[in-house]
Amino acid sequence: MTDRERLRTTFGEDAARYHRARPTYPAELFARLSGPRILEIGPGTGQATLPLTLLGEVTAVELSPELAAVARQHAPAAHVVVANFDEWPLPDPFDLVVSATAFHWLDPATRMTRCAEALRPGGALAVISTHHVAGGTEQFFVDVQDCYERWDPSTPPNLRLSRADDIPRELDESAAFEAPEFFRYEWEQAYDTEAYVDLLLTYSNHIALPSQNELIADIRQLIDTRYGGWVTKRYLTQLAVARVRAAAPASS
Repeated sequence: MTDRERLRTTFGEDAARYHRARPTYPAELFARLSGPRILEIGPGTGQATLPLTLLGEVTAVELSPELAAVARQHAPAAHVVVANFDEWPLPDPFDLVVSATAFHWLDPATRMTRCAEALRPGGALAVISTHHVAGGTEQFFVDVQDCYERWDPSTPPNLRLSRADDIPRELDESAAFEAPEFFRYEWEQAYDTEAYVDLLLTYSNHIALPSQNELIADIRQLIDTRYGGWVTKRYLTQLAVARVRAAAPASS
């Protein structure tokens, strides 16, 4: 099993925490999308699923049964299927395929081809990615690197956050799709200590870290003693939209 395959299975270990802690998406993003038949890949607990149900009929394919159960409660109008999208038998084509903060977990060798096959000619693929960028409580994100360097040996020394302008506008190249359009939204969210720890414990690399307890204790102490129990995180949400060509080739 590759690291990608192993880590993508960690999110269902605490579905309630995932739903509680994970941020939603800017509302204006969904105004750029349309149905009526929508396929969502990797809905998690439904952060994007609920607004998508206002655009049309949603089928959501989720790998984790635990996350899928929460998504069904959160977005009851959606049809949530427990399956591995890389292997899921594709039904009749959709008008829109959406993957929100999940596309990178799909098989990179086949994901664009699979999405093209799931779409009608002229249908659109929308890939939403979330990036932590420079801003918010900037000094905290400098200081917290000492915690990561102490407890996570894979942490590069003196790691610093990128500016939003430095995050690349990119989507996998595929002959099946026209050139993508990109839309960007920057925003901030404040967290108290426990809410920030909750968020960290929904990230696969934190869940799988052997010294997780020590790292979390270190970060908790840093926020409480030097930042008054609150930090603010700046996000960049990027939407990439690409349309299937009128006569999509069989492979990317």
